[in-house]
Parts: sequence; structure tokens; C-alpha cells
Amino acid sequence: MKLLRVGAVGQERPAALDRAGRLVDLSGLVSEIDAAFLGGDGMAEVRAAVDGGTLPEADPTARIGAPIARPGKIVCVGLNYSDHAAETGAKPPAEPVLFMKAPNTVVGPNDQVLIPRGSRKTDWEVELAVVIGRTARYLASPAEAWDCVAGYTIANDVSEREFQLERGGQWDKGKSCETFNPLGPWLVTADEVPDPQQLGLRCSVNGILRQDGNTKNMIFGVAEIVHYVSQFMVLEPGDLINTGTPAGVALGMPEPKPYLRGGDVIELEIDGLGRQRQPVGTA
Repeated sequence: MKLLRVGAVGQERPAALDRAGRLVDLSGLVSEIDAAFLGGDGMAEVRAAVDGGTLPEADPTARIGAPIARPGKIVCVGLNYSDHAAETGAKPPAEPVLFMKAPNTVVGPNDQVLIPRGSRKTDWEVELAVVIGRTARYLASPAEAWDCVAGYTIANDVSEREFQLERGGQWDKGKSCETFNPLGPWLVTADEVPDPQQLGLRCSVNGILRQDGNTKNMIFGVAEIVHYVSQFMVLEPGDLINTGTPAGVALGMPEPKPYLRGGDVIELEIDGLGRQRQPVGTA
């Protein structure tokens, strides 16, 4: 099932794509795609209604928002592809490198990305994002993690490299600027993604393919990440995990590095999870 939220900023309504590709309105069944919905019993009711084919159509021309309402937290995994670690000059980590991203960085998949004031090194990162659907606390094994995954979506982990690496050594500063986590278009439920470690992911800037990777090349896979994170913090329904990016970011390129500028266009896609397209502006 593909869940999404459509409408103007702050006025999004829950929706879904049915098997015929028709956009249907879920607002008569559920008020929001959020922690309460993901952690409750509403998923089965929505699935039955979507499959039943009786739901009203939603406006197919409406803006697409992020597929989940503001997450409780965004946990990110750094250097999780060996080729990306190599291009940045880092050794592949022995354990997942974790950092946090502010929840208010989330915007829709086609919304504008804003280059922060004072920025010289704003970068792109296509990532598989995991949406948590059940509380994960001290999981005993990676196998237990699968029951905690509601589904998957696309994230652009936009990063300001100078803020991240040259302004005190704190990654969060370079990751938490406004608009720095375009998300969506869909939350694809876990049952429709048989193997999240076999997904191609790509990112182009101004029509030039910059990243072309596959989740099979993650150093730490989805189940291992969820299990690992649960040893250090409680994951709750509606939380988001950005699982890392493959090689091809501006940071890893020769000088002059093609960091983002106003007027650029970023396009991202992951097999089975849809596409994003963001114009770049300035704050």
C-alpha cells in the first residue's frame, strides 16, 4: 500500500494510491498519517477500504506533502556505504555512526530546498528512509526489527558541509537547517518491499546523474540499524531513520566541487518508492 498526504502546507489530508493508481481520500477513515495511526490498528482498516474500491477520489493535482506528519525524531546513519566513506576520506565504520536531524527539516518531496544564509557548501544525499511503526526498545536481535518497520520512503538528507565539518565538529548543525529533509512521495508499506537491501537509488542535479547506488551495498542493513539504534534510544511509531547515502555527493568530488546554488534542481528516485524533484532557492 502506498500512503501519502496531499494539500497545501499545513493542510495536508491523508490519501493512498489504490491498485489502479487512483488517488483516494482517506480523511473519512483517519485524521492523519502520524504516530497514532502507525502505532494503532488503523492500517488494516485503511488497507481493506483501499482494496474495496469505494473510497472517494482525492485531487490528483494537489501538492504532495511528506507522507508522515512531523516525526518525533529523525535518526541518521553516516558513512553507511563503503564507496561514500571512501570518497570522503573516512574509513568504513566498525559500528553505525549515528546523528540526529531536527524533525522540522521535513518538507514535501517536491518542495523547495533553501540554501541557508552564509552557506557555501550545501550538498545532496539520496537515502532510503525507514518509518517506524512499533516501539523498538532493546531489541534482542536484528530479526526482531522487521516487526517494527511500518514501511519505507525516500529522503534527501540535504547537508551543509562547512556547518557540518568545519564549525565545531557537530554534524547536527550541518543537517538541521530548514527544508533539509524532503520526504516522500509515498510511504510504501513494508509488505510491498520484499527486500529493502535490493533497491537502486539515484540522484541527479540539473539533469546530471550524480549518485547511482544500491542498498545492497549498505555496510549496515535495515534490520541491523533498527536493532542497533534500539540499544541506545527508544524508537517510537512515526520516527524516521535515514539509512545513509552512496557515493556521488559534492563533498567527494574534485575541486571546484559542484555544491548547490539557487536555481539548481535536484531529482531523486528509489526503485518502487517513487521520485522527488526539488528546486533550490535561498533562505
